[in-house]
Amino acid sequence: MVLSRGWSLFLVGVGVWTWVIWPRFAVAIWNDPRAWSAGTVGEGSPTSFLWVHVLLIAASLAIGTTVGVLGIRGWLAARRRPTA
Repeated sequence: MVLSRGWSLFLVGVGVWTWVIWPRFAVAIWNDPRAWSAGTVGEGSPTSFLWVHVLLIAASLAIGTTVGVLGIRGWLAARRRPTA
């Protein structure tokens, strides 16, 4: 499969967007009282609310990283391809 430069740039943008959004969401989840059994941030044990969101965030960052890397590889391959 050959990606155009436009699609490659789009994929890189999705990867960057993922790394801008999800860490901020992680901080919001960490600071949510529902994430802790004591109802106070950082106190008590983590609840299933926190663990589910940790898995969601980790999966999203992994997928976003993969998409971004594919975009970079597509961009570099498009640069090496001779134009006809």
